[in-house]
Amino acid sequence: MQLTRFTDYCLRVLMYLSCKQEGLTTIAELARSYRISSNHLMKVVHRLAQAGYIETVRGKGGGMRLARDPGQINLGEVVERCEETVAVLECLADGYSGDCPLMPRCALRNVLRGAQRAFLDHLAAFSVQDLVESRSMRQAILTAEAPSPVRPRPRAGRAGSSDR
Repeated sequence: MQLTRFTDYCLRVLMYLSCKQEGLTTIAELARSYRISSNHLMKVVHRLAQAGYIETVRGKGGGMRLARDPGQINLGEVVERCEETVAVLECLADGYSGDCPLMPRCALRNVLRGAQRAFLDHLAAFSVQDLVESRSMRQAILTAEAPSPVRPRPRAGRAGSSDR
C-alpha cells in the first residue's frame, strides 16, 4: 500500500505543529520548511482542521496550532481520514459493486483485506507524539529549511584547448 502525498503532508504538518508548541505556525512557514506549495498546504490544513486535529486563527497574526495533545492523535485514524481510500484493491473499497466473477469466494480479496487491516492496526498503535519523541527529530523538524539556491560552477577549460 502506498500513501498519497496528501497524507504524507498531513502527517508532516502534525509533526511540525507538535514540535512547535509555542505560538502559531503559518502556512508560509510550513511551505518554506518542507518545500511544499502553499496552495497544496492550504488544502492539507483545511482537511486537518475539519477533522479536528488542528485549529486555525484567521487574520493578521493568525496561523494554526494543534487542537489536541500530540499523544492523542492516532496515526491510523489520521491516515484513514486523509486518504481518499485505503483499499489495496478496488474490490476492497466500501460500496464496491463491480462484477468480478470471483466474488464472494475470492481468497486473494480476503488475504489482502487482512493485510490492509494489519497495516492500519499497526499505524493505530502510534501517535504523532511517538514520531517526534527524540530531541534530534524535533530539532530536524524545526530547523529544516529550503536550501539556498545552488549556483552552477563556471566550467573549467579543457586541458590542451585554447580560447580563440
